[in-house]
This record gives sequence, structure tokens and C-alpha cells, in this order.
Amino acid sequence: MFMWTQQTTNMLIGCGLALSAFLGSGCVSPVSASGVPPAWAQGFSEIVKKTTPAVVNIAVTGGGEGSRRRGGVPPNPFGAPPPGEEPGESPTPPTPHGGPPAPHGKPDQSAGSGVILDANGFIVTNNHVVEGATQITVTLSDRREFSAKVVGTDPKTDLAVVKIDAKDLPSLKWAEYEKLEVGDLVLAVGSPFGLSSTVTLGIISALGRGNVGIADYEDFIQTDAAINPGNSGGALINMNGDLIGINTAIFSRTGGSEGIGFAIPSSIALDIVDSLQKTGKVVRGWMGVAIQEITPALAKSFKLPDQRKGVLISDVNENGPSHAAGIKRGDVVVAFNGKEVQTVSQLRNLVARTVVGKDAQVKVVREGKEQVIAVKVAERPSDEILAKKEPGPPKEAGEQIKPPDNVLASLRVQALDNALMSQLNIPSKTTGVVVTSVEPGGQAEAAGLQRGDVIQEVNHESVKTLSEYQKAAEKIKKDELAVLLVNRQGNSLFVAVNPK
Repeated sequence: MFMWTQQTTNMLIGCGLALSAFLGSGCVSPVSASGVPPAWAQGFSEIVKKTTPAVVNIAVTGGGEGSRRRGGVPPNPFGAPPPGEEPGESPTPPTPHGGPPAPHGKPDQSAGSGVILDANGFIVTNNHVVEGATQITVTLSDRREFSAKVVGTDPKTDLAVVKIDAKDLPSLKWAEYEKLEVGDLVLAVGSPFGLSSTVTLGIISALGRGNVGIADYEDFIQTDAAINPGNSGGALINMNGDLIGINTAIFSRTGGSEGIGFAIPSSIALDIVDSLQKTGKVVRGWMGVAIQEITPALAKSFKLPDQRKGVLISDVNENGPSHAAGIKRGDVVVAFNGKEVQTVSQLRNLVARTVVGKDAQVKVVREGKEQVIAVKVAERPSDEILAKKEPGPPKEAGEQIKPPDNVLASLRVQALDNALMSQLNIPSKTTGVVVTSVEPGGQAEAAGLQRGDVIQEVNHESVKTLSEYQKAAEKIKKDELAVLLVNRQGNSLFVAVNPK
């Protein structure tokens, strides 16, 4: 057991509390201390001098966080509770963090940060900082101010590029993402609360954070370097002074930093920013498939080996490149162009970064066997085109059936008809049987099935009518697992219903 003594006190006074905590017992020279990063002994002033001139303050009128806050989306961009309410026990979802609102009586303004990428005035920031802006003012570290114009934005990654009319500016270069490791020291540079050229210290606490709910394409660097309102669009720097990421959001109960911040990594930002800078838009690769994570129950149903990684294809667009290449619903993608696939966000990012028109080597597992399929990656259509609904044949009035005596007993289903499809917002071309109710406390509710889900397969058997559903459902034994393919508001996914 550790005992505090006068000798300990003298040692801490002599060595400095923070440093001695790092060096362990005994007063050791910082230079010779084993295991102590040189930066800790030397400080970070040289890195700060090198990087802060390339990080700017961005003030926005008529858009950004100010107008979003006024419009109530989100009601508070920092995760804090509304006035008069106490913070909850659980952190709110991660939220973008521009600066504080403008003083009373002034136009709606927001403040964020940006990073100069080249000497000619191209600056990267977050899309949510400049979104809807009528005026953008960039303030350099030497206090010079410039009006900026938006070159291009990409809401799907929350990135934007703006341009100021200036020359010979200091700039930062992108770091090599592959060399980053959890535990690396990092500095966050930005303008929290409008305080320009503010630097905070931390480590990379996680890599590859996806499915966080901030943007469509996510692969965030997580850091405990203090990131606060106004840091949006600022720089996350490694110990070489290179740009490893663009600070974007925080998890917070209070609106301030609580040690969980997210930055868009150089692996994503480099390509996006380069495309925005050159063309003002982003072109993404597209396979034409819907994908989902593999749960243990789904892995068992698809007869996948234990510890099998990969993502499950829940739907194949009949007009997409995967359909033409022979990829099928139910295939499990385990590798893409030689890189092992572990998560949905990883595969989505790999496909998006693939050059349009290039053949991608997609390794899939189908019925327990691996095969490699060449897919010619196409350009991702717009959201409007992908969401387009074509008229389908009219449906007859629905009828109901008696529930089976198995894991599907808590479901009530009926045939689709025009009235139901309109009421439940079901796409017109959808076929199957619709879930009209889910009994509370049953296996179906535990599996996540919802009213309005359209069941299209039962244990991999196609279901288009009530009679087909009834036949397929009655084959399931009382203690057996059921895997359903459901269409939920136009998106297909597999759902495993486990017996109790």
C-alpha cells in the first residue's frame, strides 16, 4: 500500500507534481526518463508556433449554428439541456459545436474555426459552420480579417471549403492516417467560445468511430483533448505538427468538453477537400447495395463461422453495378479490394473513395463458401434519384390470418392494400405482408420489429402473399430462430427473432 510521507512531499516539490506523476517514483531528469515522450519534457511551444498561424476564426452571419439554434434543429448545438432543465443521466447524441450566440440585438451569428490548406487562401471547415451563411468573415491569427466565399460543401461528411483573397499564407499538410495509433499525443487548435488560437492537449482515445449519427460517412478520430463550442472546423494536430483531423463534435451533458470529442480524419477529409477545392463538388463510388451489421443471431442463421467479420447485404439495387456483377441479397462482404471489412461504416467509406469506373474485388461469403466478385464501381446517384418511387400495381383489400405457434406469435400481419400503403408510407412497388401490430413483451418486439414493417422473406423463403407467409411461418418450430427480411420505409434489412 502506498504511504504518503514527507519524503514524498519533498520529491513532488522538487520534481513538479504533474511530471513526477508521469515519471513514477524518484526525481528523474526529463530527458533521461524512460518511457516519457520527449514532447512532455520539452513542452509543445515549437509545435504550437508552427501550427496556430494556419488555424483561423470563422464568423458567420445568417447561417451556421446561430440560425440552426434559432430554428430549433438542434435546440442546443452543444448537447446541453434546455434552460430550466437539469442534465440527464445519459449523454446526448454527439452534436456539432459552433460558437456562442451573438449578443442581444445583433444579427444571428455563429463562430467556428478553419484550417488553411494552401498559401492561396483555401480553408477547410465544417459544413455546419457555414451552412446557409449570407456572410463569412475569416480572422487570421495576426488579426487580419477577410471576407470568404464558399467553394463547395459536403453535408454527408460535414466538410466545407471556403476561399479568401490572400497570398503567402501559412498552411498545414495532411498527416498519414495509417500511422496513427490509439494513445498518440494530439493538440486541438481552434477558437472555442471565440477565443482564437486556443490549444488543448490530449491523446487519441479511439480510431474508426462510426455509426455515431453525426454524418452519413463516418470514421472519426476520438480524442480527449478539450474541444468546446467554437472548435468546429479547427485542427487536430499530431506531434509532427501535421493535420490528422478536423474537429467536428462532442459528447456532452452540459455543452462543454467532457473528454469525448470527434474529428473527421485525414483519410476521409483529404479526398473530399481536394475534390471540393478543384470542382466544388464530391463524386462518390457506389455499389448499389444496402448493408447492415451482422448480429450473432444473423451469423447463426447464415451459417457463418464463429468470430466471422463482415457486413450483410440486405438488398441489391436492380439498376446498380452489384446486381450486374452477380452479388445477391444475403451475401456477406468480408473484404473489399484486399482490405478486411469489419463494419458497415468501413465498407461504405471504402466504396465511396473508390474511383468511379474501376473494378473492385469484392470477397463475399455465400452459403458458407468464399468467392471474389469483380464489381465495376459506379457514381453514386443523388439522394433524390435513389429515393424516387415508381408507381406500382393496385393492391386488393387486406385480410388477416391466425398467428403461428412460434417466435412469430406476437406479430399481427395482413396483406398490403393501397390504403395501408398510404397510411404507413410504404413505397408503392413494395410486396409482402405488412406488420399491423407487435405485442408488447414478445420476441418480435425484442427483435426490433415495428408496425409498418413489410415482411418479404421468412427464413430466406420469398413471401408475397398472406398464404405464402402462413406456409413459411408454420414451418418454424416452437424453439427455433426466425430470420425475416423486412422493408422499412423503403430500406431492406434482416431481423433475427430469437425464441425465449
